[in-house]
Amino acid sequence: LTTSLSTPCHRPSHARVDPTMNIFANTVVTLTFDLFEADGTLLESAAEPITYLHGGYSGMLPKLEEALNHKQAGEAVSVSLEPADAFGDYDAGLVKIESADRFPAEIEVGMQFEAHADADDAGPGSVFTVTDIADGKVVLDGNHPWAGKSLRFDCRIVDVRPATAEEIEHGHVHGHGAHHH
Repeated sequence: LTTSLSTPCHRPSHARVDPTMNIFANTVVTLTFDLFEADGTLLESAAEPITYLHGGYSGMLPKLEEALNHKQAGEAVSVSLEPADAFGDYDAGLVKIESADRFPAEIEVGMQFEAHADADDAGPGSVFTVTDIADGKVVLDGNHPWAGKSLRFDCRIVDVRPATAEEIEHGHVHGHGAHHH
């Protein structure tokens, strides 16, 4: 079988060219995963498979992507990551205390807010999570929830297919269950 790289982006992501295709740059990978803390505590489990464009397109953590290289559908991969290779070290400088009157009256722990252009240590678009509300103050944390944690990803590869030229150009997957234009 041959595949044209100019296939339209509505091509179903489940279309298969070679059932034994290896993962390499510019392939679309579908996988399931369980994410654990180093002590074995389950943090997240993918109820539905996720799909990403393999090859350094920022759709997957680099060390995890590296471990998936050359694997095929049906294979399992387990990768342990230190904070620097996952979501970074915890940065106490990204914890802010603000007056509660700067927030909506219905503010609750767990809510998230995007930083404005005038934020001190975080750039515009940084997300802060409310971690505490007390005595007229709101504690905001700009760290990723898993920053500072050693993690283990247990993945099972469901599918591998060649990316279309449009997916490569755009740097992300198109089609069923993915990004649409």
